[in-house]
Amino acid sequence: MMADGMISRLDGPVTFVLPVRALAVLALLCAGIGTLVVASLMAGSYPLTAGEVAATVLGRAPSDMGETVVWQFRLPRALAALFAGGLFATSGAVLQIVTRNALADPSLIGVSQGAGLAVVTAIVVAPDLPHVLRPALAFAGALAVAALIQTLAMRRAEGATMRFILTGIGVAAFIAAATSALLTYGQIDQAMAALGWLAGSVHAVGWTDVAILGGACALLAPALAAAARPLRALRLGPELAAGLGVRVGPARIALITLAVALAAAAVAIVGPLGFVGLIAPHLAQRLARADVGLHLSLSAATGAALVAAADLAGRTVADPVQIPAGLVTAVVGIPVFVLLILRPTPEATRL
Repeated sequence: MMADGMISRLDGPVTFVLPVRALAVLALLCAGIGTLVVASLMAGSYPLTAGEVAATVLGRAPSDMGETVVWQFRLPRALAALFAGGLFATSGAVLQIVTRNALADPSLIGVSQGAGLAVVTAIVVAPDLPHVLRPALAFAGALAVAALIQTLAMRRAEGATMRFILTGIGVAAFIAAATSALLTYGQIDQAMAALGWLAGSVHAVGWTDVAILGGACALLAPALAAAARPLRALRLGPELAAGLGVRVGPARIALITLAVALAAAAVAIVGPLGFVGLIAPHLAQRLARADVGLHLSLSAATGAALVAAADLAGRTVADPVQIPAGLVTAVVGIPVFVLLILRPTPEATRL
């Protein structure tokens, strides 16, 4: 029997083999993320050199303006982009494995829309509600939508994954209509604030938002590590997973809840960044084949790099006009989505 990182023989000893390519790709992605962060700290209407950025981060800022720009604006924005990208990407990777469908993505099946509707309702109906309650509202909205989709689409085993995707798309369309109604009939200032948030952007985040995203990553990382075993079994199909001792029904519900929590935490802060959860796992899969645990790490790094690059491009391409990162990811994601529909690959369907 052979798996990534492990070769075992029925008539001999088990030999461990490091997944060198996957680890090398992960290291390169981390280096790329570091480069993107430095570029984000340098770029803007107040340009800084790499040396000035390094001095500012080390506490030896060359000017008060540079210190304010880096610590109060650019660094929290860059960190929020990384955290949000990682959360969206791992949510998409978990959904794709659980449903065994390469098109599963929190923004396509209504999860992000459910979280968005809950937060928009709070912005429009109760604008004085504390900002820190948004993650809880987003999680509740996303979880309610996921439960509804599960109830409607997964009553029978056969064809359940495709019904899950199609039902999610229909529910997402309904939620989008409800969100539009709220924006249409709400007060203009509240509707504009909600509309800007729905575009998906990290330009207004602060250190409180970074702390929420970082806390969500820290809390959900152990759950992701624990989910590797059932995900590895479900990747083989429900029958084989049941044969390996996994209780498929409860495991599927728990894993979808985990994916909802990952997406909801990101949506609550930066809005529904579309297609990140779809693109990042596929890019990670094509960069290096890996076991589930390492695939989730590669997906998180890829998603973080994708959102950081989208935010940097949105800031610099049309400067001084800032394009929301969500619009940039949509421009990239829509062609990828169409390509996946037209040319599904065997590797993608086995995610």
